[in-house]
Amino acid sequence: MSALPKKKLTEAEYLAVERTAECKSEFYAGEMFAMAGATFDHNRAKDNLARHLGNQLDGGPCFPLTSDMRVKVSATGLCTYPDIVVVCGEPVFDGAARDTVLNPTVVVEVLSDSTERYDRGTKFRHYQQIPSLQEYVLVAQDEPACERFVRQPDGTWNLTTVIGLAGELAFASIPARVPLADIYAGVAFPATPLR
Repeated sequence: MSALPKKKLTEAEYLAVERTAECKSEFYAGEMFAMAGATFDHNRAKDNLARHLGNQLDGGPCFPLTSDMRVKVSATGLCTYPDIVVVCGEPVFDGAARDTVLNPTVVVEVLSDSTERYDRGTKFRHYQQIPSLQEYVLVAQDEPACERFVRQPDGTWNLTTVIGLAGELAFASIPARVPLADIYAGVAFPATPLR
């Protein structure tokens, strides 16, 4: 007896389910992938950074949105929920529902054990195909460390790493600089970093 192939969903079917679901799921290549919940420290780092970005960008053309804003990578079909996105100018939505943005300038992911490899690899390769994306930032939650990838004119990505609570995460595409001490305020680090 052979196993039946799993039915692939269309994006419209995914969105119909997702818009009424109690938990969030990513979508890629006809499949939905449930997203795990986040720890206190993950949320604290994300919310601290989003708050500081919001304060610094207030009144300008750019604004942050947090992990309930779905982003679609049009070139690959990936629909996902980054921890933070910054949109500059008028947001471009996929359809009339205004729940899936297509044009982030900055994407931030807070790393966890279960997502770090994906966030650094496959997911970053998807994000690189968003024409508006200028920066991709990875925020560790087990030590004060941030990695900022900036798109260069030739399409390559330049990496800057900031480590330690005395450091500062300076963005290249938006007018914002956030001390790591502010990002990690209230975060408890393990005695030994997980990585």
